[in-house]
Amino acid sequence: MKRTAVYPFTAIVGQEEMKLSLILNVINPALGGVLIKGEKGTAKSTAVRALAELLPPMAAVHGCRFHCDPHSSQPCDDCTAKLQAEGTLPEETINMRVVELPVSATEDRVVGTLDIEHAIKHGEKKFEPGILAQANRNILYVDEINLLDDHVVDVLLDAAAMGVNTVEREGVSYSHPARFVLVGTMNPEEGDIRPQLLDRFGLSVVVTGEHDPLQRVEVIKRRLAYENDAESFIAGYKEAQEELAGKIIAAGKLLPEVTIDDKLLETVAKLSVELGVDGHRADITVIKTALTLAAFNGRKQANLDDLKEAAKLVLPHRMRRRPFEEGELDWNKVESFLAAEA
Repeated sequence: MKRTAVYPFTAIVGQEEMKLSLILNVINPALGGVLIKGEKGTAKSTAVRALAELLPPMAAVHGCRFHCDPHSSQPCDDCTAKLQAEGTLPEETINMRVVELPVSATEDRVVGTLDIEHAIKHGEKKFEPGILAQANRNILYVDEINLLDDHVVDVLLDAAAMGVNTVEREGVSYSHPARFVLVGTMNPEEGDIRPQLLDRFGLSVVVTGEHDPLQRVEVIKRRLAYENDAESFIAGYKEAQEELAGKIIAAGKLLPEVTIDDKLLETVAKLSVELGVDGHRADITVIKTALTLAAFNGRKQANLDDLKEAAKLVLPHRMRRRPFEEGELDWNKVESFLAAEA
């Protein structure tokens, strides 16, 4: 089935930190997602949809409710049973897609439901998949995430961190793969999310409209050209799209081989202490992000520049110390510290 024409990811003007954060999460979903804060009309949703379009089709088990990877060592229960019975799994090719979660979504709608009556009567589990099932191996997009129920956000972040969704009802439980790229967007003018939830997003970026008149003109020109003839416009970016997609795929394969030396681990720990960052999640996420950046740049060893770039994406939203207190990251302090450690 032919897709609807989507604005090319490589045609988006500016917003480099947002684009990089999205790319890093596709390479390494274990980063824990990205929160994009910004006013309306700053290409947030355009970038998310364009990213899914950028990536090539992927192999999936034909008919699987969770579109499992046929070569995965941890398929869902249904695929495991089929593999044991038939010795092989039928394959199909599917496109990565953006699964949107409405602000009004309930917990049952998100995680899915178990039919307890069926389990009691027939002695077998009957599971009705939810949004997390659809999201497996896709991008889960939550617009206005600050307006979503806190408990539902908790569930999303748990699944994003674990890669598994587990539903328990009346002593009966069911688990399925839920490995997805979580992208939350919000307009800070409409309210914030709790600091405890904010800390659990791997990366966070703030996007604003372009202030350079020439850049704004370029935004207008590209948008008008796209609306005038989408196919020709998209064709003009085909080479850039393929090049970036290839780089992302190569990075995903290289990532398990990327290492970082103990001195840099110590540098990250010292930086977190210096900035007064609570807990250890920030340290771990900075390291994961630095490793992913190295892979994206085709290197097997993360360096200090990777740490610096990672810190820019990981630390700012973790500087808030108490409710109603706006903590800000003093980037000059970070650069001075890292320069001293070099």
